[in-house]
Amino acid sequence: MTPAESMPSAPDALAPTVTDRLVAANRGYADDFADPGMDARPVLRVAVVACMDARLDLHAALGLELGDCHTIRNAGGVVTDDTIRSLTISQRALGTRSVVLIHHTDCGLLNLTEEFRFELEAEVGQRPAWSVESFRDLDADVRQSIRRVETSPFLLHTDDVRGFVFDVRTGLLREVSVEQIPAGD
Repeated sequence: MTPAESMPSAPDALAPTVTDRLVAANRGYADDFADPGMDARPVLRVAVVACMDARLDLHAALGLELGDCHTIRNAGGVVTDDTIRSLTISQRALGTRSVVLIHHTDCGLLNLTEEFRFELEAEVGQRPAWSVESFRDLDADVRQSIRRVETSPFLLHTDDVRGFVFDVRTGLLREVSVEQIPAGD
């Protein structure tokens, strides 16, 4: 067998892609869809900021229904400038009052560093303007995210901001205290 023969064949241009599968599933969904008559204001007046990790089914984990909350997801569930942008719109234009922050165990950002940006620069010739926002300590990063929300001048409602770590093995949330416990206590 020659090296060319041992190489996997190129993907069939006519084979359905994952996106094709999703669009087909949407057609089935739309067949049974009934307009729920809601507007964009979440019923529970809460915005949830969480990691984009595919293992987190936030609606099921939090007992939420369609229309209950705004869900803002990104790598790590960290509070970035874009997260503040979304929270500001959620509060000021759409009436949310509470913010729930959710990080999770076994997060990919625990093993990534800002070096990732330099590796991208070496590969593509341009360093991204954004930060990786990696972290080593889940609780410390949840606290930092809480503080970023509480100190943002753009947010009107910062009195009900709570942070949690979701355990991907048990499905349980563990609340993170804002106050850091001194070492040795």
